[in-house]
Amino acid sequence: MFVDFGGMATTEDRPSALDGIAEWRRQLYEASPERQGELFSTISGLEVDPLYTADSVVVDEERDLGYPGVYPFTRGVYPSMYRGKLWTMRQFAGFGTAAETNERFRYLLEHGQTGLSTAFDMPSLMGYDSDHPRSLGEVGREGVAIDSLQDMETLFSGIPLGDVSTSMTINCTAPIALAFYVCVAENQGVPRSELRGTIQTDILKEYIAQKEWMFPPEPSMRLVTDMVEFCTREMPLWHPISISGYHIREAGSNATQELAFTLMNGFTYVEAAIERGLEVDDFAPRLSFFFNAHLDFFEEVAKYRAARRIWAREMRERYGAKNPRSWLMRFHTQTAGVSLTAQQPEVNIVRTALEALSAVLGGTQSLHTNSFDEALALPTENAVRLALRTQQVIAHETGVVNTIDPLGGSYFVEDLTNRLEVEAYDYFDRIRSLGGVVPAIKENFFQREIADASFRYQSEVEAKQRIIVGVNRYESEDENELEILRIDPALENEQIERVKALRAGRDSAAAEAALARLKRGAEGEENLMPLIVDAANAHVTMGEMCDALREVWGVWRETPVF
Repeated sequence: MFVDFGGMATTEDRPSALDGIAEWRRQLYEASPERQGELFSTISGLEVDPLYTADSVVVDEERDLGYPGVYPFTRGVYPSMYRGKLWTMRQFAGFGTAAETNERFRYLLEHGQTGLSTAFDMPSLMGYDSDHPRSLGEVGREGVAIDSLQDMETLFSGIPLGDVSTSMTINCTAPIALAFYVCVAENQGVPRSELRGTIQTDILKEYIAQKEWMFPPEPSMRLVTDMVEFCTREMPLWHPISISGYHIREAGSNATQELAFTLMNGFTYVEAAIERGLEVDDFAPRLSFFFNAHLDFFEEVAKYRAARRIWAREMRERYGAKNPRSWLMRFHTQTAGVSLTAQQPEVNIVRTALEALSAVLGGTQSLHTNSFDEALALPTENAVRLALRTQQVIAHETGVVNTIDPLGGSYFVEDLTNRLEVEAYDYFDRIRSLGGVVPAIKENFFQREIADASFRYQSEVEAKQRIIVGVNRYESEDENELEILRIDPALENEQIERVKALRAGRDSAAAEAALARLKRGAEGEENLMPLIVDAANAHVTMGEMCDALREVWGVWRETPVF
């Protein structure tokens, strides 16, 4: 006689056949008590059934699944996916001065990284030079300090820009960073038309979540559209926007909100470019996305699959795109910084590996794995190498790359994919009823939704309904102190002296003339990118350009959310 581990029944007691999942649940499952106190729902609050079968989940394979590389791309954007080419392993790097970050770039390339990803410090992200009073104490702290074309030249010294793909995580000052990059490449002899890479430029998510802006939304959207138009005409291999859900998730949203808000931002950029007079198929193939990989494993996989399907449908049916490449959602993924804990930080290695695996099983095109010490400081070289090795182990040792969309057809994953899609469309309707993304931002709709989701999640953690290992269960009082990366305070003074020397040594008349042209352009309606490139070549600093634009457009003040 066999007794199951729950001790609930013998084989003699069990029915020999069950008439569907409902009878299984009534006769067998409900006789076994569930664990009490913990939630059986996703982080987004979607209830999870104990079992999914063909009786409970309807899958329309032709409509909802299809094949990889075929509309609606639920199973992947390329026919061969990782059997043809692995995702780009693109570790985020940037700290201190341009020279130090250049050394880290070279280190990563030597250890197998296949693309560069640049983090900028807070003054650079907010449009202030390193010698501005507001920059005090922040220069080079959370990324590299870039004040001028000279700094950008140092950052990529010895790195042939015609041979690498570069990502830059920068938003309100993205036009200026891109102009610096174009000038560096052309000084290397690389035409702008041959440059490959991505710049984030997603200003809408700044108002929604990350809070790094300068101007009101309308002139900011003008700058984004200027970049889309400029890249469409002059940089056909470049992605001018990486529409980002990552920071929305890091601000406390759940997966449903990350999916819906990110896609709605994407639709808004598409509409702005069409209104500018661009044909959708001329720019849409170069739009890209950036998602978070959080810890709710199956919900994350379903999120990526739903995102591809929604984007393909909307681009084809709502915006009339005819080119199949316009229907493709290609995206970069980064593991969740917000999931890292300062307590028992080595456990973050496990978290990151699982998050990275969900991104791979979800079909990402590019991936950054966080370092285990990032809850404490910028990562050390050892931690960065281990994070990169995590990707390499997934790619070469696990076998998950051998077949495409291995979780496709899972009743649970298909059900989650469908439910996330429904939830996203509900948010689309709510946002459109408010007049669109910009009016919704001004009404604090997104901010309230994220704040509510964050509060719910934190309440569940504090009630121990959701367990965080090392934080609210399995705590350890004896933890070894980690060696962390410390930025030498002297670097700030060195950077300040560098930008002052640049101003003193440049052709002042040429710089002032370029700045005046930029200001006049901002007062009119012309595309500002050529004027920004001219100013960059004249060694006008980032802060000087931003100050000129602030004079014309003013600054944005958000209404607080309580």
